[in-house]
Amino acid sequence: MSAALEFYRVSQIFRVKGKEVRALRDVDFSLAEGEVFGFVGPNGAGKSTTIKVMLDIINDYQGQVRIYGVDARNAEARRPLAYVPEAPALYEQFTPLEILRMGLSMYGIRRKDADAWCMQWLERFSIAASAKRRIRELSKGTVQRVALAHAMAVEPRLLVLDEPLSGLDPVGRKDVVDILTEFKQQGGAIFFTSHVLHDVERIADRFGFINKGELLTVRSPRELAAERADQMLVRFNASHSIEAGARQLREGEFECELSQAALPAFITRLIQAGGHLLTVKPAVSLETVFFKILGEAAEKQPA
Repeated sequence: MSAALEFYRVSQIFRVKGKEVRALRDVDFSLAEGEVFGFVGPNGAGKSTTIKVMLDIINDYQGQVRIYGVDARNAEARRPLAYVPEAPALYEQFTPLEILRMGLSMYGIRRKDADAWCMQWLERFSIAASAKRRIRELSKGTVQRVALAHAMAVEPRLLVLDEPLSGLDPVGRKDVVDILTEFKQQGGAIFFTSHVLHDVERIADRFGFINKGELLTVRSPRELAAERADQMLVRFNASHSIEAGARQLREGEFECELSQAALPAFITRLIQAGGHLLTVKPAVSLETVFFKILGEAAEKQPA
């Protein structure tokens, strides 16, 4: 597979009150065609700066960025790319149908069936009923879907999404995940950020963890699952903790980490104590790895 997006040792420095702040530190990764890359980090970690670099909003950086082999400083590089920000600023006086038609025009796409094509995408995102209402009349979740439909209607090869599921209800989140999965299966590449780690874990083929401008690690779900694969997170109800080191979540509810081999004996003790087993799941998740990496990075910082 060829690379849809490549970052080569990208660094970016800006000044705040005369003091240098390094927004990115030798960021280096690539995104293949047909791959979904989730970019995770706390606020101020460098996620937005990374997106601004690939969009050429920021171009005074060191290193190199390529989109399908074309330097990102070249406007042609963004022809196969569509971007959806976290809070889309759509023209409030226009309708969703007009927004999508405008997108086709901006990308130089001429279709005899333009209205039908745009309506098809509005239907895919379950907002066809709002096609001729003004953007100002729509909810935040509906506007988010309009922005996503706008991006898909121009038939991009690379989608860059900042918090794509923000403001969506559970049905909307499922619709969007299904559409993004189909886009990926057809060879499209997706780079997206999210604070909802469950969404990243569900969609992404690889995860990049960034903190203070430094890309700390890039991992796949398989690598994630391999970490402490024998450890399970056990949640149970009991009048008191029956396992040393168990954390009390609320009155009568506890959580502990056990090896699979220790589970049968624990369940026996739990039943004998009159307790109830609530859930058992792998102890390693994207969230646990995320905080572990942040903790390790903090320990390495000079005092």
